[in-house]
Amino acid sequence: MKIVNIVPGFGGTFYCGNCLRDSVYLKTLKTLGHEVVMLPIYMPLATDNGLTNAEAPVFYGAVNIYLKQNFSLFRNEPAWLQRFFDSKPILRYAAKKAGSTRAEGLEEMTISMLRGEDGFQSQELNELVTFLKHHEKPDLVHLSNALLMGLAKKIRDELKIPVVCSLQDEDVWIDAMRPSYREKLWQLMAEKGNDVDAFVAVSNYFAGVMQQKMAIPSSKIHILPIGVNPQDYQEHIPNSQTPVIGYLSRMCVENGFEILIDAFIKLKDTSRFKNARLKVTGGSTGDDKKFIQKQIKKLKQKNYFDDVEFMPEFTTDKLGDFFRDITVMSVPVLNGEAFGLYQLEAMASGIPVVQPALGAFPEIAEQTGGGVIYQPNSADALSKALEEILSDPDKLLRLSKAGRKSVEEHYNTALLTKKMVEVYEKVVSS
Repeated sequence: MKIVNIVPGFGGTFYCGNCLRDSVYLKTLKTLGHEVVMLPIYMPLATDNGLTNAEAPVFYGAVNIYLKQNFSLFRNEPAWLQRFFDSKPILRYAAKKAGSTRAEGLEEMTISMLRGEDGFQSQELNELVTFLKHHEKPDLVHLSNALLMGLAKKIRDELKIPVVCSLQDEDVWIDAMRPSYREKLWQLMAEKGNDVDAFVAVSNYFAGVMQQKMAIPSSKIHILPIGVNPQDYQEHIPNSQTPVIGYLSRMCVENGFEILIDAFIKLKDTSRFKNARLKVTGGSTGDDKKFIQKQIKKLKQKNYFDDVEFMPEFTTDKLGDFFRDITVMSVPVLNGEAFGLYQLEAMASGIPVVQPALGAFPEIAEQTGGGVIYQPNSADALSKALEEILSDPDKLLRLSKAGRKSVEEHYNTALLTKKMVEVYEKVVSS
């Protein structure tokens, strides 16, 4: 079977769990004997594992679609100018600027993308479909998230093939938009869901969220969690001598980075863990600079800045170094997540996680046995949860072993990819 996976690129400036999820999954799919191609849209991919077509451009280049959406002058721009704005150096530069991942202000563009042929990006859609039809000729197209559903109808109509769509954290994007747009967008998402043959949600929690918001029939939705390859991670024993708390995600407000900084300060101020350290990686965007400086100022005022190791330039090949001396990891996302790949990466490395009781975090903690949850999602509650787990070396070791075992037996991408192929076979045959 030949599968084309259409994935939003992010320019490689920060930790993008969805992008890494797709890359690992497709690499595993290829090892099972399937022909797979990853097509980036918006921005270049940070890593492709040899899965992209070297002849393929970055479709729906972020600079061009922004200009066409907001300035009618660019809707009939010459081909040479479009190629310039779609060039990878220009797109990578744009990825580093403030606002490149900000939902607020992109409401009309999101609507336009979902409208497909009826949106301002119809030229880009035609180029993508032509490339699929004449260069790739897939048996199936898999969309990385539901915000790409505007592509589905034309792909199905022109190529006569099914379209599968993953569901993960689309609500975070839409609910960050201005209130006057949210209901309109969810209605449009529900309408466009009719153009998709099957949906794949990454957790029971998020399947429920999206079924309610998009009115997806139960027969059309499948639940398959994220997986990782355990062999890619070296198993460690949590460092119980010098407690080190890890953070692996984009350093921003939404991912609870400030909650972790405040909890770290409280832990050092009020507990016996005066020697605790913090290790941070995951990268950032231009929007995050002032926020990060504010957190650094707090640490310096308490004379704790030297107890924090920042690894600002995130690259996947540095993850082994990041996990090597970690005791526990926490990413206290303000509103929870549909899953959170970083949890599996920590557990595969033998590192327990400490997460708020939000989103799918309780579900994953229960199913893996590799972490604990706390509530509410405040610095006080996180500080207490960290103090409790750091005070119990035996529990740390139990969580470490359980998490690694669960990844090997239940969240192993080799097992989960075979289940995804069963979904593909079902929609192709029908």
